[in-house]
Amino acid sequence: MRISYGLSDLSVPNLKRFSQLGVDCVDFGSGDSWPGVKEQGFPDLDAVLQARKLIRSYGMDINRVTLPDVTERYFLDREGGEKDVENTVNALRVFAEAGVPIARQRFEGDTFNHLLTHYRSEHRAGFLGHGDTLSHIDKDQLAAYSEEDLRRRRVHVWDVRTGEPPTRDELDKWWAYFCRVYGELVPIADETGIKLAMHPSDIPMPDTPFGGIGYHRIIDAFPSKQVGYLYCCGTRAEAGGQPLILDEIHNYGRKGRIFMVHFRNVRGSLATAGAYEEVHLDDGDMNMFRILQALNDVGFDGCINPDHIFAIEGDGEVPYQGIAYSVGYIKALLAALRS
Repeated sequence: MRISYGLSDLSVPNLKRFSQLGVDCVDFGSGDSWPGVKEQGFPDLDAVLQARKLIRSYGMDINRVTLPDVTERYFLDREGGEKDVENTVNALRVFAEAGVPIARQRFEGDTFNHLLTHYRSEHRAGFLGHGDTLSHIDKDQLAAYSEEDLRRRRVHVWDVRTGEPPTRDELDKWWAYFCRVYGELVPIADETGIKLAMHPSDIPMPDTPFGGIGYHRIIDAFPSKQVGYLYCCGTRAEAGGQPLILDEIHNYGRKGRIFMVHFRNVRGSLATAGAYEEVHLDDGDMNMFRILQALNDVGFDGCINPDHIFAIEGDGEVPYQGIAYSVGYIKALLAALRS
């Protein structure tokens, strides 16, 4: 197992910083972070090759990229929707040609995050994390959401004014549209060897398309070995805690479908408390070493990515102390696992 971290700033000081911390690989979490995307809809191959060459010169490599978003205009049959699909197909071919091992696709509408209350949670010595609760939703507040509010919650596909989750028919239609896109991407993955990794629906409300049940449907519908998961243990813990995590690692891992892992800890879950809070790796309900043991048991050899890093006192806009703490914590766990 190796450690990856999400970067958008490939400046020399930043690459030195993460190489010195012992990070092995770089992840790219945004589909529009590459030259060419804003101009032509998909990345420029030379830019990807140059970035990979630069990253490798500091002893790291690219682990995972994100394809351009499939937006609400596709799911709602609006003008430009088919262009979303064309762009992501072209992007996958570019990344595959550049030798990138893993690509993630985002789909608008895989969450119902307008149905939760978001807040900053406070912990030891005033440390601020994030929290979400299934408390009462004010329909007047939903009706007042701005376009930016909807985009931040990634719920443009759904009519949020009802204060209710989508109906079964709406979800089935969404799933059919998803399958159309993956139906174009999977043959490219099979042909080129790049892997398609899906992140679970975050936040994992019941019936979200990539919640526990929907997550498994992906590999039922697309049994290719190139199709699998960016498994986020934090997101799935929010659904049901550590027992659920260990079951899913055994389930997906023994099938070789876990391609990389988002590594974070939480307190509580939607199933047990109707809420959860994100905390530092050592301060939640989960035993993170036990999770690494489970991954090791199923033969996982991909990247562990410290996810959702929070600032420690003294951090600036970028939580460099929080990042260093998380990377060091994971390196220690991996050392203990090897011994």
